[in-house]
Amino acid sequence: MTSQQAPPFYIKFSLNLLTIILLGGLIFIGQDILMPLFFAIVLAILLLPVNNRLLRWGIPKVPAMLLAILLALLVIGGIIYFLSSQIAVFVKDLPAIKQHFNDHLHTVQKWISDTFHFSYKEQDKAVKDATSGLKDSGSSVVGTTLISAASALLMVILLPIYTFLIMYYRGLIRKFFLDIFGDRHRSSVEEVMAESKTIVQGYMVGLLIEMGIVAALNAAGFFIIGIKYAIFLAVLAAILNMIPYVGMLVATVLCMVITLTSATQIADILWVGLILIVVQFIDNNFLMPYVVSSKVRINALVSIIGVLIGGALAGVSGMFLSIPGIAIMKAIFDRVDDLKPWGMLMGDDLTMLNKRKRKMIEKGKDSGK
Repeated sequence: MTSQQAPPFYIKFSLNLLTIILLGGLIFIGQDILMPLFFAIVLAILLLPVNNRLLRWGIPKVPAMLLAILLALLVIGGIIYFLSSQIAVFVKDLPAIKQHFNDHLHTVQKWISDTFHFSYKEQDKAVKDATSGLKDSGSSVVGTTLISAASALLMVILLPIYTFLIMYYRGLIRKFFLDIFGDRHRSSVEEVMAESKTIVQGYMVGLLIEMGIVAALNAAGFFIIGIKYAIFLAVLAAILNMIPYVGMLVATVLCMVITLTSATQIADILWVGLILIVVQFIDNNFLMPYVVSSKVRINALVSIIGVLIGGALAGVSGMFLSIPGIAIMKAIFDRVDDLKPWGMLMGDDLTMLNKRKRKMIEKGKDSGK
């Protein structure tokens, strides 16, 4: 009786691609259910050190979990309260902002008229023609806004409940994964779970440290040039920067637009853009590699593609969770023989590749002698 032959490469490759597509489709279809669950998993892992510290202080299991979740909710609520208060000040100044915006708009229209001989009437007609479709889609915009608000409310309600249940049943969940893969893969499963916990904790803590440093640098720069809403814009840009690669671009455009509506000089807008570009340079070359990226070890190409795919599948939530998700996938791939090339492709360890390349060159020289 002959032993069973391994399937050809193209079959294994097709099955791997099919699995990835099915997982992506599952996330896309069930994002309203899965995203709160994924955020709860991240929050539960992040709160484990706090929970363990409370247990060492003699607090019982359930009260320790509830207290850890309450502390996290207080921190999140504090950030939301701060942003809400700053937005309230911004809304209060809307009449002055509208006047500044009209002044800048008049300046731009005058420049277009003088440069391109495009009259004010023709400019107004072009703007009306371009925005005529927005009125027709007003009801759909309102409907989309209500759906987004309902999803956010659902997230707020489910997040603490999911987090508590995941922390409470974490032993049962761990045993499930160990039993489902059998004793033969027990050590690999334990390594993946331990590494996943380290990755999530390290990445999230590093991200919070990076957010604080970026906010401080933004605020210092904005105070130096003396723009309005300096703290609000600095914190807003730092929060958006938590979305890898895409967030800072959105923050730069948004901060420049807000400055445009509140500043009297065009130079202030350019200074805001320059400050955010400089901070982004410092973040990309110093903060991100040493504070955040060292925790996940994912190369930039895979990170960018992963962020875009995460955004396409689950919006902003998918973009935010894409990096730790890819890092966990890499931890799994590195321990499955057939998937190790995929894990190598995700990583950023070029030293090992350079060593292999040097060995191959030396071997070729020795064989040629």
